[in-house]
Amino acid sequence: MKHEMKLNNNPFNSIKSGYKTIEMRLYDEKRRLINDGDIIEFTNRETNEKIGVSVIKLHLFNNFKELYKQFDKISLGYKDNDIANPNDMNKYYSKEEQQRYGVVGIEVMLIKD
Repeated sequence: MKHEMKLNNNPFNSIKSGYKTIEMRLYDEKRRLINDGDIIEFTNRETNEKIGVSVIKLHLFNNFKELYKQFDKISLGYKDNDIANPNDMNKYYSKEEQQRYGVVGIEVMLIKD
């Protein structure tokens, strides 16, 4: 199955370059439709460029704090000198939403053209 998602410029380019391998999302109704082996087409919100990834595995957690404990910051899209903070995700998803749905780390692999 193919899914479409939008990404801000920085995470888009991090996935495109191959070092960000975990896309973090709320595990809401839309994300519950994703399965291992599915394809996600990401569209860059700024440039409308598109890339395709294959879903390797879904990692489910109660909140982003738990998710961040399981993965290194590079795979989450941070640079070496960045501080990886799960509160960064609060600007996208409220604590109430996280509590209601849980969160998912979507492990992906870039599909080379």
